[in-house]
Amino acid sequence: MAITIKDVAKKAGVSPSTVSRVIAEHPRISAKTSRRVKEVMDELGYHPNMMAKSLVSRTSRTIGVILPRPAEELLLNFFFYEFMRGVMAQLTRAGYDLLMAGGNNEREELETVTRLVRGGRIDGLLLLYSRASDPVISLLRKEDVPFLLVGRSLDYDDVPSVDNDNVQAAYDATKHLISQGQRRIGFVSGPAHLAMTQDRLAGYTKALTEAGLPFKQGWVVEGEFLLESGYRAMASIMNQPEPPTALVVIDDFVAFGVLKGLTELGYRIPEDVAIVSFNNIALSELTMPPITSVDIGTYQLGYTASQMLISTIQQDPVQQRQLIPHRLVVRESSLRTFSPV
Repeated sequence: MAITIKDVAKKAGVSPSTVSRVIAEHPRISAKTSRRVKEVMDELGYHPNMMAKSLVSRTSRTIGVILPRPAEELLLNFFFYEFMRGVMAQLTRAGYDLLMAGGNNEREELETVTRLVRGGRIDGLLLLYSRASDPVISLLRKEDVPFLLVGRSLDYDDVPSVDNDNVQAAYDATKHLISQGQRRIGFVSGPAHLAMTQDRLAGYTKALTEAGLPFKQGWVVEGEFLLESGYRAMASIMNQPEPPTALVVIDDFVAFGVLKGLTELGYRIPEDVAIVSFNNIALSELTMPPITSVDIGTYQLGYTASQMLISTIQQDPVQQRQLIPHRLVVRESSLRTFSPV
C-alpha cells in the first residue's frame, strides 16, 4: 500500500498541511519541523509527486543553464566543469534540478529560451555569457523571468550578475610580467564582442600605459576559447620583425595551444617567451613548464551564481552584482628576470 502524506503527518506528529508546506519549502516552516518531516519521509520511503506539486505551486524547481554558442567549444574547456560543479553543489543543496540548453545560432537559442520560459519548464535561467544587444535578455526582462548573468552586461546596469573584476585581474597579470623585467608584452584575446574580453584587454592596456610600455596592435590576436586558437595565434604573433617576449593569454585552455605553438616554433618558455593565463584549472600546474595563472574562483562563481538566482526566484533580498575575488598563482612559465631592452 502506497505511503501518503497522512501517514507521514501521523508519524511526524504534525498536520498533513504542514507536510505539504515542508515539501513546498515554505519559508514559514521552521528548520526543526522541516528536518523532522523529511526524516520521516525518508524513513517511510515517501516520495512526493513533483509534477503534481509543480501544478499546484506553479514552480518547476528547475534552473536552466543556457550555453553559449557553439556549446561544443565550451564542453572542451575544463573551466566549464569546475563552474558547473559549483552550480550543482548549490542546486542540490537547495533542492533544484538542472536543465541545460542552447542553440546553433541566435535564432535557435532564442526559440529554445522562449519554449522553456513559456512552457513553465524552468523557474529561472543562468546565462554563461555576456554579449551586446542580446535578444535573450530582452525576452527574459519582458517575460519577467528571474535570470542571472555570469559576467557584465554591455547594455544594462541593472542586470543581476556574478563576475570577477576582469580589468583588475588582467592588470595584475600584466604587472606581474612587467615586474619580471618584460617590456614587449602581447595579448592572446578571446572573441572581441564579449564583455570579459573587452575588460581583460582594458586591464592589459592600462598596465602597459602606466609602465610607459608600447601597445602594438600586431601583438594582440583575437581568437576563441580553444586550444587550437592559441596554437594558430602563435604563427601570427611570433612571425613579426619584433615579436613579444611575454604573453597574457585569455584562458588556460588557450594557453595550452600557445605552449604547443611556441615549442614547435623553437621558443623556450619562459627563457624566450613568458606566459600568464587565466582560470587556474588543475592541468595548469601539470604542463611543461607549469603555467602562471589567475585563479578567478571558478567553483565559487558557479556556486554563487546559482545561490543568487535561487534567492531571486524566492524573492529574497539579493545583491545586484557580486564580484568573486581573484589571485595570481605564480609558476615557472612567467619567472624570467632580465634587463629591459
